[in-house]
Amino acid sequence: MGKVLIIGAGGVGTVVAHKVAKNRDVFTDIMIASRTKSKCDAIVKAIGDPTIKTAQVDADNVDELVELFNSFKPEIVINVALPYQDLTIMEACLKAGVNYLDTANYEPKDVAHFEYSWQWAYKKRFEEAGLTAILGCGFDPGVSGIFTAYAAKHHFDEIEYQLQSRNQYSRNHAEGSLL
Repeated sequence: MGKVLIIGAGGVGTVVAHKVAKNRDVFTDIMIASRTKSKCDAIVKAIGDPTIKTAQVDADNVDELVELFNSFKPEIVINVALPYQDLTIMEACLKAGVNYLDTANYEPKDVAHFEYSWQWAYKKRFEEAGLTAILGCGFDPGVSGIFTAYAAKHHFDEIEYQLQSRNQYSRNHAEGSLL
């Protein structure tokens, strides 16, 4: 793969950076960027690999993102910033010719409205640019769904599951049981 740029230095960004850093045969050059560079620097220190680069970037500013992308020249941007920043980061990827991956779907800044229609509107533009955009890989179905599908295909003859409402889940989770 080569160069990867991770945008976001919160809890998810920290986990992503650690996982990426453990796969240097795939990710040869790593940069972590966030509006707070000191958070990126702290992640690098915790990983213990001073070759990982850091940068300050405003993920709400397409031009600033494009400048960073053109400077570092990543092959892929992993977006683990805030969900309302997805569209500006996607726009910057298109302008800079960079592949895109995120872990959650876009939602407006002031309204909890979970759907992919805003991001799917970019599909044709990414295709025409010859770029890949992978959406919601940590949200729905996420890596747990991918692992489950793999296990179902390769390790089990049958898998049983129980569907329950969010209220049922919350009540059971609070009692210490998921089922």
